Amino acid sequence: MENKRLSLFVKEKRKFLGMTQEELSLKAGVGLRFIRELERGKSTLQMNKVNQVLNLFGYELGPVKMDRNELINEGYYSAAIKFCVAKQDSALKTF
Repeated sequence: MENKRLSLFVKEKRKFLGMTQEELSLKAGVGLRFIRELERGKSTLQMNKVNQVLNLFGYELGPVKMDRNELINEGYYSAAIKFCVAKQDSALKTF
């Protein structure tokens, strides 16, 4: 889910700047294969290398609050966890 946003962000920034994947890899100091995997949304990437790329655009990785309902709808939680999350959400609404 987040990988799709990240890959789209990098690809759009690169294209906006008129750079090829090869040019981006050279400027960021990472391999061309890494850029291709990043733009495809590979789920396992080295954070330090992702930051090398993002730094060229003035960004870095950081914590982002996740929408639980989005995670549930996309099937990232098992049925047991869905129940606990729903129960916790309803308990939070009572405060």
